[in-house]
Amino acid sequence: MILSLLAERPSNGYGLIRAIEEKTGGAWRPSPGSVYPTLQQLVDEELISPTGDGRRTEYELTEAGTAYLAEHADDLKKAWEATPGQSDADAAFHESVGKLFGVVHQFRFSATDAQRTAAIEKLDEARRALYLILAD
Repeated sequence: MILSLLAERPSNGYGLIRAIEEKTGGAWRPSPGSVYPTLQQLVDEELISPTGDGRRTEYELTEAGTAYLAEHADDLKKAWEATPGQSDADAAFHESVGKLFGVVHQFRFSATDAQRTAAIEKLDEARRALYLILAD
């Protein structure tokens, strides 16, 4: 996947991490601990070459990297297709959970004991209701 992204344009490691996250709709955000060793391996295999140094290091395909992409185009296409993206329902669900966490956080610092007790009852009701949905 890194090679296919570098075919579009040169990039640094952080840019590749962001591009993978964007292309997969947030379903996959590789860590720097997996991307940078992979970049070094691709350099060692002479499929990419670094330009610049330190944090400004960008990587670009070599002729061998371009040839590799051409030879393995179908495999790379399948790899991207196998990576799930985030559906609209996923995005809406995550947004709703985020809103819930926001209000729960407020209860930790701003609520009275009586308000917290009432909130516990509602959260327990919601948890049970969610399990019933999963049971269907």
